[in-house]
Parts: sequence; structure tokens; C-alpha cells
Amino acid sequence: MKVIVNICRIAVALTFIFSGFVKAIDPLGTQYKIEDYTEAVGLASSFGGNLLQWMALGLSVFLSAIEFCMGMFLLFAIHRRVVSKLAVAFMAVMTIVTMWLWIANPISDCGCFGDAIHLSNGQTLLKNLVLLACSLVVAWKPLYMMRFISKTNQWIVLNYTVLFILALSIWSLYDRPIFDFRPYHIGANIIEGMTIPEGEKQPEFKTTFILEKDGVQKEFTLDNYPDSTWTFIDSKTKQVSEGYVPPVHDFSITRTDNGEDITEQVLNDKSYTFLLVSPHLENASDANFGEIDNIYEYATEQGYPFYCITASGEEAIERWKELTGAEYDFCTMDEITLKTIIRSNPGLVMLKNGTVIRKWSHNLLPKIEPEMMGTPLEKMELGALPKDSSAQKIAAIMLWFALPLFLLTLADRLWTWTKWLKKEKKGEKMEKGNIRNTEKMKQDS
Repeated sequence: MKVIVNICRIAVALTFIFSGFVKAIDPLGTQYKIEDYTEAVGLASSFGGNLLQWMALGLSVFLSAIEFCMGMFLLFAIHRRVVSKLAVAFMAVMTIVTMWLWIANPISDCGCFGDAIHLSNGQTLLKNLVLLACSLVVAWKPLYMMRFISKTNQWIVLNYTVLFILALSIWSLYDRPIFDFRPYHIGANIIEGMTIPEGEKQPEFKTTFILEKDGVQKEFTLDNYPDSTWTFIDSKTKQVSEGYVPPVHDFSITRTDNGEDITEQVLNDKSYTFLLVSPHLENASDANFGEIDNIYEYATEQGYPFYCITASGEEAIERWKELTGAEYDFCTMDEITLKTIIRSNPGLVMLKNGTVIRKWSHNLLPKIEPEMMGTPLEKMELGALPKDSSAQKIAAIMLWFALPLFLLTLADRLWTWTKWLKKEKKGEKMEKGNIRNTEKMKQDS
């Protein structure tokens, strides 16, 4: 039974840690998913736009931290009774939510693993049922969980875990997610992401046309479309079979001044292109517009295109121009695509030949010094892909989080073992003393 409890405990703990971590490093992505939930249940209209965003962001950071911390506390068997009961309560709520998703299907992806792993609603429900069963086993016999650290020192793990995950979320908000699982990550080629591989089945759609004649409306398809005596009213398109959907499928750039589609022009440019990305200019930070203008001047000096891409309307664009004195061209794109490209409002993206070379949050924009104005990007480190790899980022996390906890656990185990040895030796001495006293009493009698 102890083996079963600890296997279940490890399974739940590792899942919680991974799920909490991938959401904690992308708090804005989790916020967007929470907003989708509120819209699906009809709560979005109950709050103001900014209030809903702040509430969703706070809930995003809180939920990811709770999930990560519960996983760590289960792993180290900290506060075993309380944490195991919290895990059951958490999984019970999540299972009910995913059951609703599976039945009603208001959202196609629950977002339980952020953008790292996408599961269907059916797969998510199955996963949660398994985790709920495992957490029930753990809560049934919580004291069977083997401790990795003594009760005396568990407060160190508790506080360090909470501080680490909150600091990670705050840094990811200030900069960008340290791991980017989206199709627009640095090094990704957008053209390749839009391509459907040869042999892959394409999704099929059926379009139905609603037409009217003599006050009577009827539905037709392309196969039985009537003559010109019928008046067109509306059309409906429905997907009838699933197929391969490319990772990038809504990347389309349209100029606001003349309506020209410049997607191909931007993606096929052999030189560099700067994209200032803002899903909503109404909510964009204008704190660093001076640095943005400086980069625009450099791009103009070197002949690199510079566009601001947004989903906002003409009024918001004009207000942004008045606030910042922006002289660059403005383009429009789908709001969800813009939120997917970069988790910053605004954020700066640099492309070359359709490949994402660099991405910056508005808080950490590149510094273009006056002496750099005449130097093309080809001759600067700024124009090359960054050297930091995923392996280096993982190593950094291991160094700052996993290694200290490992050393703490090792020191704690050695300290506990030393205490046990001292206790054993003390017991042996007392036992030998008792034997000597007994022998002396026998001799005296």
C-alpha cells in the first residue's frame, strides 16, 4: 500500500509541477484562456474590460502558483494531510470543469498545460479522472508518503518554492516567457509554419447559401445553386471533416491607409523587418515610446521596413499617434494572432526572410546608440539569432531552483542520519551502563 500511495503521489506531484510551471512562465497566455472561460459562461459582460483583464491576470498568477506549490509540497511530503486534501479538492473542481468542456465544448483546448501540450477535451477529462483517483489514494493514506525532508526544515522548501514561482511569473510579465512554445518563437520560420505538408489531409468545409424568392427562404449548396431570380440573403460555412491545420494559419497583414495585403511582401523580404505588435493600442504601454521611435529612426536610416500591427480601430491608432508622435505605418491583423506572436503590449519582433530573429518586450527594448546608426544589422550581434538555447535556460532553472533544493535535501538527510547515529550511540551507552550496573548489583548481593 505504501508503494501504491507513493507512486500516486509522485504522478500527481510531477503533473502539478509541470502544469503550474508552464502556466506560470506565461501568465498572459493563462489570462487569455481565463478570459475565454468567462466569455463562454457569459461573465465577460458583467465586468468592465480593464477590470476583467486585471482580475484574470491576478487569477492566472494565483492558480499557476497554487498548482506548482501543491506539486512541490506533495513531492517533498510537506504538510501531508492538508496538501493531500487540497489536491483532491483542486482535482475535483478541475474534473467538473473539464466534464462540462467535454459535454458542451465551448472551448477546444482547456489550457491546462498552457501552449506546451495541447489536449482535446476528451483527453483532458481522462487525464483529470486518473489524477483525481491518484489524489484520492494519497489523501486516504497521507502519512504513507515518504518524506524527502525533515519536518524541522520543510519551511525552507515551502517559502523558497512560493518565492521562486511568484518571481518567475513577475519576470515573465516584465520581459517575456522564458520558454516559448508558440509557433512564432525565436528561430521559427513563419512561411514553413503556414505550409501544409504533402500528403496531409486538409479540413473540409461545406458552405450553405440562404436565398429568397417570392417571400420564401431556402438553403442551397454550390451543387444546386438556383438561377438569378433568387435573392441572396446569407451564407453559412461549417467544417464537415477535420484535417491538418498548420501552426500558423491567421498571419495576414493589411495596411490601414490603403487596405493593401502586404503579408507576402513582409515574409519574403530578404532583409530585416521590424513589427511593433499591439493587440490593443488602447491598453498598450506608452512608457517607452522614445526607444521605439529611436529604433524606427535606425530602421529608416538602414532602409528596413517598420510597421505597427494592431487589431485596434482608426480612433485608437490616431490617439496613439498623438500620444507618441509615431510616424511609422500602421497595419491590422487578427487580435488572437497578435496575442500569440508576443506576450507584450506592445512588443517588438524582428523578421528576416520570414524567420523570427528577435523578440523584445516593451520593457527591454534594444538600445540603439548614436554611433550604431550607420551600422547595418548584418554587422551587429543584434541581427543574429540569440545564442541562449533551451538547454541553457533549463540549466539556469536547475541552478537557481533544483540545485539548492537538492543540496538542502542532502544536508537535511545527513543531519537526520547524524542525529539518528548519535541517538543510537547514546542508547548503546545507556544499555552498556545498565548492564554494568546490573552486574555490579549481582556482585554486591
